[in-house]
Amino acid sequence: TTFLSDYYSTWLTYILEEWTGVECHYLYYIGFILCVLNIIFAPILIFISVSCFLNLLLHIYKRKNGLDEDFSNKSWDNGRFMVASILSMFGKLLHGYELHGIEKIPEGPGLIVYYHGASPVDYCLFIYTLYIQTGRLCYSVVDRFFAKLPGIQLYLNLLPAVHSGRDESVEILKKGNLLGVAPGGGREAFFSDENYNLLWGNRKGFAQVAIDAKVPIIPLFTQNIQEGYRTLGKIGFFRWFYERSRLPLIPVYGGFPVKLRTYIGDPILYDPNITATELVEKTKIAIETLRDRHQELPGSILRALLERFGKHQKED
Repeated sequence: TTFLSDYYSTWLTYILEEWTGVECHYLYYIGFILCVLNIIFAPILIFISVSCFLNLLLHIYKRKNGLDEDFSNKSWDNGRFMVASILSMFGKLLHGYELHGIEKIPEGPGLIVYYHGASPVDYCLFIYTLYIQTGRLCYSVVDRFFAKLPGIQLYLNLLPAVHSGRDESVEILKKGNLLGVAPGGGREAFFSDENYNLLWGNRKGFAQVAIDAKVPIIPLFTQNIQEGYRTLGKIGFFRWFYERSRLPLIPVYGGFPVKLRTYIGDPILYDPNITATELVEKTKIAIETLRDRHQELPGSILRALLERFGKHQKED
């Protein structure tokens, strides 16, 4: 067996050298670089590929059923359920995804505020699972950059994304809908780490939206999201690039099959006497409480992998 393995390895190396004219040790070096690049860029490439594939399915569904782009039409429900089911299955297979505390979400409107990991996979799985289990849509505040990506507009509109600002958000909530937002945005996604620090800066627009719409805030946190996906944000160049361009182009790597559990906290009820600054602080404390209760700090990829396969987990 060893002889055959060495033989085929030598034969393959010879063929590659003949075809490329490059010595074998250079080929190994190039192969190593390609493997590293594949690991770094795989998550974003997978996201774009899956989004485009789902967008294609939805175009076929739209054409087959003769639908327009009125996504409130009940005729879109089967297509919406199809998308949610496919992505929910992905979450179950890769991360053994679980959602806890769904009963805490009020029947009426609410602003869902969540910690933004390196990849918002957990939040996406949350809105798909919520839709499958309750039939409720959750609108989502997203960066305008993603709304401009080619090939995924239909997919973004079906599980609706919001990128027009505060007034639109208030209007959505006043109509009785749920709306999800990550105050930390790109900065938290790219520069937070296994310690799960909230990087909100002075942002309090989300709190003002909740006050203006007179709705509760619902805190949300996902265990191990930083272990499933990490970024190269600690490298100085990428921080410099982001702060000057605000383009969300920091490389993300991972896709590790760690256990993901999303926990929903008790709603922070509307209080007409509270200021936006005070509401921001209450929301921070609520999310940090969920984090400290359900996440061992600092996070560990190995521990999160063991949790995925039924080993030790932090007590609820």
